Amino acid sequence: MIDLTGKGILITGGTGSLGKALTKTILTKWPGVKRLVIYSRDEQKQFVMAQDYPHSTYPQIRFFIGDVRDKERLIRALDGIDYVIHAAAMKHVPIAEYNPTECVKTNIGGAQNVIEACLTTHVKSVVALSTDKACAPINLYGATKLVSDKLFVAANNIKGSNPIKFSVVRYGNVMGSNGSVIPFFIKKKKDGVIPITDPRMTRFNIPIQGGVDMILFALENAWGGEIFVPKIPSYHITELAEAIAPECEHRVIGIRPGEKIHEEMITSSDSFYTYDLGTYYAILPQTPVWKIEEYIKHFNAKKVPDGFNYSSGKNSEWETVENLRIKIKEYVDPDFEI
Repeated sequence: MIDLTGKGILITGGTGSLGKALTKTILTKWPGVKRLVIYSRDEQKQFVMAQDYPHSTYPQIRFFIGDVRDKERLIRALDGIDYVIHAAAMKHVPIAEYNPTECVKTNIGGAQNVIEACLTTHVKSVVALSTDKACAPINLYGATKLVSDKLFVAANNIKGSNPIKFSVVRYGNVMGSNGSVIPFFIKKKKDGVIPITDPRMTRFNIPIQGGVDMILFALENAWGGEIFVPKIPSYHITELAEAIAPECEHRVIGIRPGEKIHEEMITSSDSFYTYDLGTYYAILPQTPVWKIEEYIKHFNAKKVPDGFNYSSGKNSEWETVENLRIKIKEYVDPDFEI
């Protein structure tokens, strides 16, 4: 198990749902962490989060206002940092469709700035957060995150003698995260109508702690260039609506700009480079800086069948209405009731 005691960690987008959960886990498991920098551009979110982590009790935490679009600011923030988790992104699909250049500046330009800043400093490992929407993307958000993934994977080939490692974690809908569907449905329940974009729609489902655990796995185990993918269940959007608001009308409103009916995390084209590590899949780089045979031996990795496709609509594991209710109460809203 990785030990972050005495280490410096920086989280871009650290005031988001994942950043806050990761912060809580790090300070709980490794109270002796040397420095934990919350890097984000939203001063209000930083102010609110700082109320939970007063300096008198958590002297190791620093709230650092900065934008991933600003490379010089990133370099300044990375002083004394060993590990970077890159969570900053513009992620709302319809907003990205309407504001494409802003999305490109943050999700692509910001990713390259993080890479260059980390190469310039003494960072040991970088884990970048991805999304199922980066897999065979049809919307701008997904397309920018695919480019971001490619940049982080390829960064391992330009590091020279620098021992830094860059890896990516890709997962589906995080339960209860900012702007996600579960809090939205809970809010809409009060109106008596749950809007359904398309009744055929499916999504992957992961609790926020599952995302945190995956990041820590990547920090400890990445050799550089992998895209890690979790084995997680799917749900039908209609069953999620039934789990949250069975008494409400489920009104079909039509698919939104940039939406898919089903999400993917591994395409059939990725299958030629994908290995089963047990808890996770790993899409290996096409030009690794290490020997694949040694990687397979180390992780006891099993090659997935050629043509394998990991889609939310063809998953082997499915959430039930009852199980969704249990998870919502456990991971999203402890006061949730039918």
